[in-house]
Amino acid sequence: MGRIAINDMRFYAHHGCFDQERVIGTHFRVDLWFDVDTSVAEVSDSIGDTVNYLEVYQAVAQEMGQSSHLLEHIARRVGDRLLSQFPGIKSVGVKLYKLNPPLGGQMQSVSVELTLTR
Repeated sequence: MGRIAINDMRFYAHHGCFDQERVIGTHFRVDLWFDVDTSVAEVSDSIGDTVNYLEVYQAVAQEMGQSSHLLEHIARRVGDRLLSQFPGIKSVGVKLYKLNPPLGGQMQSVSVELTLTR
């Protein structure tokens, strides 16, 4: 079993509980990892024997493009999508950061982290 990670994906999206956040948008960051059997790819050196990272990134980008109120909801949607679209993935972890959230103070980010298992 191997763990593949795609780190520090950056998106500008329109998520948030406040109407203004969904109109103006803000920056988000996604860290993602998934567990998959990599034993065949380790020997074959063929992308067909593993999960294609580009396809995973594209799935995450599509989910980030759908406006939502909560980070929890987006992270769950991303995890569910990857488990559905890629049958080889045994479990997936998603950490979603909202950068510079409008909480009335100075902070770098807020985040939600979920782990989903088949």
